Amino acid sequence: MSTQDKDQGNPLDGLRQRIDQLDTSILQLISERASVAQKVAEVKQAAEGGGALFYRPEREAQVLRAIMEKNNGPLDDEEMARLFREIMSACLAIEQPVRVAYLGPEGTFTQQAALKHFGHSAVSVPMSAIDEVFREVEAGAVNYGVVPVENSSEGVVNHTLDTFVNSSLNICGEVVLRIHHHLLCGENTRKDKITRVYSHAQSLAQCRKWLDAHLPMVEKVAVSSNAEAARRVRGEWNSAAIAGDMAADLYDLEIVAEKIEDEPDNSTRFLIIGNQKVPASGADKTSVVVSMRNKPGSLHRLLAPFHCHDIDLTRIETRPARSGTWNYVFFIDFSGHQDDPRVRYVLREVEDLAAELKVLGSYPKGVL
Repeated sequence: MSTQDKDQGNPLDGLRQRIDQLDTSILQLISERASVAQKVAEVKQAAEGGGALFYRPEREAQVLRAIMEKNNGPLDDEEMARLFREIMSACLAIEQPVRVAYLGPEGTFTQQAALKHFGHSAVSVPMSAIDEVFREVEAGAVNYGVVPVENSSEGVVNHTLDTFVNSSLNICGEVVLRIHHHLLCGENTRKDKITRVYSHAQSLAQCRKWLDAHLPMVEKVAVSSNAEAARRVRGEWNSAAIAGDMAADLYDLEIVAEKIEDEPDNSTRFLIIGNQKVPASGADKTSVVVSMRNKPGSLHRLLAPFHCHDIDLTRIETRPARSGTWNYVFFIDFSGHQDDPRVRYVLREVEDLAAELKVLGSYPKGVL
């Protein structure tokens, strides 16, 4: 006990006792919540048998939004929602752990996005390519997949969009991850003798200005992932890697320079893919892919129904069609759920105009 504590009559004792009491109450309430979750699982199992769905994206989104609305601080809304996400993740693992495939290897931003969305009690399974993530989900080997779809500074991930065209999977959710890149070195790295920097091509592009200013003569080597870059550096004395916190921790690397991305608000959007359709949560997005006939004004005609019915478009991307010279497909995200009457009406109009319309899914807008 410090002299200051003695002089003040040790006022901290009362506060610490109150914290102990609150911790006991929190423990009891979390245990009670877990017990109720077990009962929910039993009811679902009895009603639906082996096909029971324990993870409900729309329900989790509603719970997290309600928590954020009721939160009065001092923790901010996102921090409070993150705590409840982990509680829900742990409770769900009692019922049935969620298995999630992601673009690996271990330590990538995609794994970080998967854990942000599903919580750390989910079982994350690394895949070596985006199409492998799709195949694992389609085969039922995992419950969901997580794939990157766009970066705020480098644009869309075309491989993800192209894979959706021939996939039967649905988009079940989204998560936006703030991307912070660090320059990492291993314990044997001679920092004054660095001759190459490893990273994924997109990460190298996102840190181009910093690299030009601080390491202009160093060779930039693109590898399959930031985690692979970190793995390589651990065994070399003359190289560094650009990667995030998870890769630094996983491979026990030193962060030599923090947050070296050129854009301070650099972020990547990831999509959650699964086999089920998601009911409306109250604040949703819908994603579609549309093939248009090759005629002048096709894009204008395609967008007109959204404008006429005041549907908010959040993203539109164009990709060349795999069949037909100079034909294109359009990937469109907009606010609303496909079961909303107004959205259904717009989709019918678009279907009449298009050569083909495919709804990729309606899903809750990202909460965290």
